[in-house]
Amino acid sequence: MTTMLRESDALSSRQEEPWLSLIGLGEDGAAGLCREALAALNAAEIVFGGERHIALVGSVPGELRPWPQPFRNALPQILRERGRKVCVLATSDPFHYGIGNSLSRAIPAGEMRIIPQLSSFSMACTRMRWPQEECALVSLHGRTLYRIVPHLQPQARILALSWDETTPRAVAALMTTRGMGASRIVVMEALGGPQERIRESRADAFALDDVVPLNLIAVEVAATQDSRILPLAPGLDEEWFAHDGQITKSEIRAITLSALAPRAGELLWDVGAGSGSVAVEWCQRHLRNRAVAFEARADRAERIARNRLELGGLSVEVVGAAPAGFVGREAPDAVFIGGGLTEAGLFEAAWAALKPGGRLVANVVTIEGEAKLAALHAEHGGSLRRIAIDRLAPVGGKHGWRPAMPVTQWRVEKP
Repeated sequence: MTTMLRESDALSSRQEEPWLSLIGLGEDGAAGLCREALAALNAAEIVFGGERHIALVGSVPGELRPWPQPFRNALPQILRERGRKVCVLATSDPFHYGIGNSLSRAIPAGEMRIIPQLSSFSMACTRMRWPQEECALVSLHGRTLYRIVPHLQPQARILALSWDETTPRAVAALMTTRGMGASRIVVMEALGGPQERIRESRADAFALDDVVPLNLIAVEVAATQDSRILPLAPGLDEEWFAHDGQITKSEIRAITLSALAPRAGELLWDVGAGSGSVAVEWCQRHLRNRAVAFEARADRAERIARNRLELGGLSVEVVGAAPAGFVGREAPDAVFIGGGLTEAGLFEAAWAALKPGGRLVANVVTIEGEAKLAALHAEHGGSLRRIAIDRLAPVGGKHGWRPAMPVTQWRVEKP
């Protein structure tokens, strides 16, 4: 009986052994792999990886398969080999801006062995002698350069993965135009490999040539009073946005963001978006936040696209007019109606789309808008408030308070 149990246990163990090995590869190639990684690589029937990865490992017993183009076809090819011994090569730590996340969503944990190496961020911190927990980590690979903008804060330390050899110079130019030319930029090429090279420059005197495509940038921000630093508080001054006057003013916007109460990973619908200022600031609250800006006018839609880019490369999708644009879209966690509330059917369509427990905030400045809000408040409850802002303005040779149009705001949660 004991022998039979042991044989059964051994058979079960063989059946549950992972068929896929995900191996993190450094710039030193196979020479830098641990014993477990080498064993998995040599036992693999099929080895997937980028051309650079395949060149780094050299000759292996299994069949080498470069990633297909487009890359989205890679996962189906891997899954078709389930049951065979498969190895996937990735760069350093596969779960830090790597393929690990995509594979783990499609393949159960018990079917995959993961053997990482130090990430390039970790290696960069050791070279710079920077505590990693005090650094902003950002990837510019396949992403807009403006993703770095929210991290450009006084005395900030930033580690950024480059898209290619042009990225360090582009980052230096961006920082110089924003008044941070005295900042230190360190370009780290081929970290961890025999061709590793580390060079540095001031942003406004950047002259490093022959940068290799595989590089990481370390930035130490030096800012002055004149630097264009993105404030951390909601309610950015209007001058931060491209607009034609159709914009929720900064004080009203701060109160509106408070009423919308954004939480990480949530989706906002910004209806009648104008400049998109509310959608942009919603997404600035957390990197996982998303927004859809509904704007009928093409010139304003173009400004929204510019604002979302220059204020951080944010996840704001710009679409056409509401309510027609609502059809087929993911249900929002919150809705802001900054224009068009009196249009027939607009509120009803937004309310129907809003998730249960979601928040809706509407701002109006007209008597007709107030009448609509009063009726909606009577039907759905919620809270009403009027916001009045006075700003100092010249009056002849003196000064006085000039009132802005008061804004009536309704906030309601969907049952």
